[in-house]
Amino acid sequence: MKTSAESLYWHEIDSPIGRLLLAGDGASLIQVSFQSGPRPLQPPRLWRADAAPFRAVIAQLEEYFAGQRLEFDLPLAPRGTEFQRRVWLALREIPYGKTLSYGELARRIGNPSASRAVGLANGANPLPILVPCHRVIGADGSLTGFGGGLPIKRKLLALEGRAGAFSEDT
Repeated sequence: MKTSAESLYWHEIDSPIGRLLLAGDGASLIQVSFQSGPRPLQPPRLWRADAAPFRAVIAQLEEYFAGQRLEFDLPLAPRGTEFQRRVWLALREIPYGKTLSYGELARRIGNPSASRAVGLANGANPLPILVPCHRVIGADGSLTGFGGGLPIKRKLLALEGRAGAFSEDT
């Protein structure tokens, strides 16, 4: 994500998994950062603190954390390569409460030998939770890397009723 040459809006919220920083251009959400995770984001000086552009995002996140929202309906504008955007689009097809492996995700985007590349794209996802990268787990059912850390991934899967379960039946 470009950070130095453009002005974006940002706002931090509390959530059951810690503080989240939301960033967007006023029309679309561009980034969600786990502020209590291993890589908190310090908003650049050009970014403007303002909660108003994030009202719908905040409302939908609150509904999700309350177990009342299964899908997000928000304008998203993740920035990445064409391959990353294909992976992120496929992530949005994984239903709430379901998980699948990196290999299965690679097959779903038509590149079955790209599970490592899929894992890297998954790790670069700028919109965790909304683009549910937490639903991708190891082929053996193990929880593997997550930008917010494995404890947050575990909490998100538990919220969705999938605490450690694995299924390819999405």
